[in-house]
Amino acid sequence: MKKKTTYLFATILLVTSFVVYNYYQKIFSSVVPKEHVLFITATNTLAEVSNRIEKITNSPGTFLWVAAKKKLSNPKTGRYVLKQGMSNNDLVNMFRSGRQTPFKLSFNNQDTLEKLAGRIAEQIAADSTALLLSFKEEHFLSKNNFTTKSILQIFIPNTYEFYWTVSPEKFKQKMFSSYQKFWNSSRLEKAKKVGLTAEEVTTLASIVQKETAQNTERPIVAGLYLNRLKRGWPLQADPTVIYCIKEKKGQDYVVKRVLTVDLEINSPYNTYIHRGLPPSLIAMPDISSIDGVLNAQEHNYLYMCANVDKLGYHAFAKSLVQHNKNAVKYHNWMNKLKINR
Repeated sequence: MKKKTTYLFATILLVTSFVVYNYYQKIFSSVVPKEHVLFITATNTLAEVSNRIEKITNSPGTFLWVAAKKKLSNPKTGRYVLKQGMSNNDLVNMFRSGRQTPFKLSFNNQDTLEKLAGRIAEQIAADSTALLLSFKEEHFLSKNNFTTKSILQIFIPNTYEFYWTVSPEKFKQKMFSSYQKFWNSSRLEKAKKVGLTAEEVTTLASIVQKETAQNTERPIVAGLYLNRLKRGWPLQADPTVIYCIKEKKGQDYVVKRVLTVDLEINSPYNTYIHRGLPPSLIAMPDISSIDGVLNAQEHNYLYMCANVDKLGYHAFAKSLVQHNKNAVKYHNWMNKLKINR
């Protein structure tokens, strides 16, 4: 009788140990073989999430079992980093709490709010329509003296840290906060020295940005435009004319050559017929262009033309006579290549 009791007890202990070990393995053992990023949207069901996890983990079928035991029914939306060695218990806890890992969001200079919204929507959960509505929200614009065109200046091309589920409003507010920090006392003092406000610096920088892709040239180009502004001359900046053309033809319209007839376009952004700076920036300038204006080179240049002897750069001139020689050389080169528009 004693032997039977001992055998029975041993069997029960063995079965119990096996069950406990099996439970432990399902709940606490490592199931993620290597780091993986998992996106969960608001429309994803627990079953869909489980199916995707099964393709990642070393223990298919166990996640859903653990989720049921821990009463997880609706994983929170987010971008999750599944780290090597995580267990089903870790995964369930992470999805329940919405414990996301922030990521690096970046954008370069964009011509329009629409293009910017599209670029951002590729990286976060919000769509471009929701982002645009937030960017153009009337109360925010009027409160901060922006227009639907000038608001583009608060977006400084750079890399920022965000959660994937950031709302359009919070995204905008963080951009505005970063913009205010960017215009620190040092930059504001430099703006004052060149005789411009922060907004005017950004507007001029947007022209400089479109005028040259060479960072080393930007302080020279900025200095030239400042020389014209000081003399009360029109800037006569081709990028502003191209901006006017695209306003009429569409942003995807390609302009390889500015024609004489284009210089007569009736627009406040046309710096051939209007003196001073245009009403707002014509594109999003990057930091090198903004700092190019703030640290503009002092010189006597008043004219510039594309340099056919060093493509991608400009030939600068102090006199109209020299500029006309450079211009003839450039136009002959364009004609030779048969570039008419």
